[in-house]
Amino acid sequence: MSAHAFQSALEQAAAIRTGRISAVELLEYYLERVQRFNPQLNAIVQTCPESARERAEKADQAIARGQLWGPLHGVPVTIKDTLEIVGMPCTSGSPALKDHIPAKNAEAVQSYIDAGAVVFGKTNVPLYGGDLQSFNKVYGQTNNPWDTDRTPGGSSGGAAAALSAGLCCLEIGSDIGGSIRTPAHFCGLYGHKPSFGIVPQKGHIPPYPGIFPAEHGICLDIMVVGPLARSIDDISLAMDLLAAPEPAERRGRQIHLPEPRKDNLKDIRIGLWMDDPVCPVDNSVGGVLQNAVDRLSAKKAQISDKRPNVDFAGTHDCFLSLLAAVMGAGTPDKYFNKWLEDVKTLSPNDQSYLARHLRGATQLHRDWVIRDGLRQLLRQHWADFFREFDVLICPVAPLPAIAHDQQYLYDRRITVNGKQREYMDLMGWAGLAGVVYLPATVIPAGRTREGLPVGMQIVGPYLEDRTPIHAAKLISEVIGGFTPPEGY
Repeated sequence: MSAHAFQSALEQAAAIRTGRISAVELLEYYLERVQRFNPQLNAIVQTCPESARERAEKADQAIARGQLWGPLHGVPVTIKDTLEIVGMPCTSGSPALKDHIPAKNAEAVQSYIDAGAVVFGKTNVPLYGGDLQSFNKVYGQTNNPWDTDRTPGGSSGGAAAALSAGLCCLEIGSDIGGSIRTPAHFCGLYGHKPSFGIVPQKGHIPPYPGIFPAEHGICLDIMVVGPLARSIDDISLAMDLLAAPEPAERRGRQIHLPEPRKDNLKDIRIGLWMDDPVCPVDNSVGGVLQNAVDRLSAKKAQISDKRPNVDFAGTHDCFLSLLAAVMGAGTPDKYFNKWLEDVKTLSPNDQSYLARHLRGATQLHRDWVIRDGLRQLLRQHWADFFREFDVLICPVAPLPAIAHDQQYLYDRRITVNGKQREYMDLMGWAGLAGVVYLPATVIPAGRTREGLPVGMQIVGPYLEDRTPIHAAKLISEVIGGFTPPEGY
């Protein structure tokens, strides 16, 4: 049985389908692992064993009748606690929502269920998914299985920790500032941030639940829902399942993603953006990525040290401003009104992350429209780049998994190559692709001298998600894939 812990979802589905293991046996196996390993991680914060057992039993009965529900038939999965599941609390890390029991599944969750998955748990997040660490006043702190003194990242940190420790086999996360990609990087996993608008957000918190109970709702700018897994083939399958319009758009819209541009690694034109003075990359991360690139070059991959004709500083400023507008829109009046007063006292020379957040959160709609126009210019520069190149390789974040730090967000600091930097630098590289709506796949690239995982970010053209996913598969065949942390 121990071999099942780190199998892919596809492998487990095949084992159930061919009778090598039953859905009930596999579920019980994972529930036992959760009981054994989760206390030191606090990755899975809610379970529903009885309803999961009932569904697993039905999955086995269906197999006995020769019926197959779908490609995830009987496979046990967990779901990030920002996505609603019928009958389970969905808190988004907020005490105000600790008793919120949804009456309907999030659209993305329903996609997994329709494919036959057995949902048995929810995974931890920060408050309203708003941090690159995962802790909150409802469930506490989640630890990284590679080093429990470090965070697995956020906001999909519980999801990443559970997958990495072999407590589940597939997840759904969400990403506005790296919330799929950073946890994948910190925990040695695969993760995919889809092109904006191709996976439904309906049933994700935020926005606050209950406001939009019917087919219409708010799609938060920049934010996407997407998969995390231990296998790139699982990522590919998950995107097949998840890609769909929002419910209100399905009368006249479908999602048909193009096939990958190239079949073979030698034919893929790869650009590089490995470091930048605006958001320096620590040598511990840069060295691992350079080694991976060298190995690809040895296999005759077409790699050029070229990047889109965009400025990191300008892109980052645009990202922070548009991100702050999203975050500020959901802020209670008492805080927002204080921000309106605080922003008046800022020096024009103050370019700290707090200052930029205050300006972005309180900006005039006119200013937002101007910045959105700048975003469209940036998108065109990226589109021009992808006429010559198929993908871009870049870091996910400047550091590997960091130590837990629960100070006030803007008081936190990180150390990059011996120099202090502001904490929010952690999402600088994620913002490059996020603000311009591009797909980005993260793959395990190796480990630092301390043994911490490092991820590689592979950015692809808009709506061509299959291209970076396929490139990720081919690159992984050269540099390796997921390996489990010791002790699990």
